[in-house]
Amino acid sequence: MRISVFGLGYVGCVSAACLAGMGHEVIGVDVNQVKVDLVNDGKAPVVEEGIGELVAEVVRTGALRATRDVREAVEGSEISLVCVGTPSAANGSLDTAYLERVTEEIGAALAERGGRHTVVFRSTMLPGTCLNLLVPLLEKALGGTVGVDVDVAVNPEFLREGTSVKDFFDPPKTVIGELGPHGGDMVAALYEGLPGEVFRVPVPTAEAIKYADNAFHGLKIGFANELGAVCQALGVDSHQVIDVFLADRKLNISPAYLRPGFAFGGSCLPKDLRSLVHAARRADVSVPILAHVLASNADHLQRAVDLVERTGKRRVGLFGLSFKPGTDDLRESPLVELAERLFGKGYDLRIYDANVHLSRLLGANREYIESRLPHLAQLLTDSVEDVLDHAEVCLVGTRDPAVLAALPHGDGPVIVDLVRLPDADARRTEPGYMGLAW
Repeated sequence: MRISVFGLGYVGCVSAACLAGMGHEVIGVDVNQVKVDLVNDGKAPVVEEGIGELVAEVVRTGALRATRDVREAVEGSEISLVCVGTPSAANGSLDTAYLERVTEEIGAALAERGGRHTVVFRSTMLPGTCLNLLVPLLEKALGGTVGVDVDVAVNPEFLREGTSVKDFFDPPKTVIGELGPHGGDMVAALYEGLPGEVFRVPVPTAEAIKYADNAFHGLKIGFANELGAVCQALGVDSHQVIDVFLADRKLNISPAYLRPGFAFGGSCLPKDLRSLVHAARRADVSVPILAHVLASNADHLQRAVDLVERTGKRRVGLFGLSFKPGTDDLRESPLVELAERLFGKGYDLRIYDANVHLSRLLGANREYIESRLPHLAQLLTDSVEDVLDHAEVCLVGTRDPAVLAALPHGDGPVIVDLVRLPDADARRTEPGYMGLAW
């Protein structure tokens, strides 16, 4: 394929050289004449393992050259990869000035050239940037329509500085955000033969995936460093702890707990987090990530309350009360906390949980509920139908088959989904459905 790559920094230079190494004909574009000259001399404008030799080879064979001329690059290619920077503004917002300028320049060049072209954004940008900002700019400069005169796709990169050449040829995944199959096919063809699963998704999803990855990478590093500091203060070998932690592929390094849902609770997580943070404070170790996990959890629970308040309705039904399905354990259950907040705000509340019967609650379970929700007896009902008959708003905190089978579609109470119901995708089109975090 004939490819133009806009921006010859780390991402652009590596993408251009690696694509040329795969047999594509590549034109690199940059406003910086020094970078252009370096590439045309067979030298990489960035320092990176393996990139110098690769650039020298693909320039020698004629597979890669560079220019400052946007029109030359667009006319000499069928697909353009935009790899310009999106730095942070002073207030932390995303600076899209380079993206906007290049998009307009490509559109103007395409207006002169004519013919179908595919524009692919590899720059990191927030969800909505492509559809709400860049597509209108491109259509205006082009004087045409995306999907008819030009295809647009988003193709985030997952290249780590220091190993980016290796990462390009052995990617963890390939993500293609497409507006139509033709543009998606063009992007997929670029990477034909590379390993890793290919995900073809809506454009905003592709934009969000890069942020999900980087936020989690930062969270992992911060978690490991905070835990290490606490371990050091307590005289424990942090690397030994992490070695054992990482060996657990069932719960720790796995998909477990990594699905958006309701707040966590129970007899272990809240208690142990509080204990660890308290030990860190006693040792004068600052652990802002660990210290804010419970606060984040409380804020997530409050989102459910906010959804109920937004409806303006007062009769509320709650399905689920125990902290985990299939048990009657109410200790620090987020659903108990939710019920307490709603009851305290004066909502007319009814609750159903097949596993919770007040007459059978014993010991710590009974003490907990009597201290946190002493009016539970008058709120609990033994029937799903009783809750549905009562409620204008139903909060669903369980996947109990009896509850799922009884939940109405269309006309009926507002459904506030706390667990992502099995038919959530279908329900999202219904006016009375509200998902907590999806």
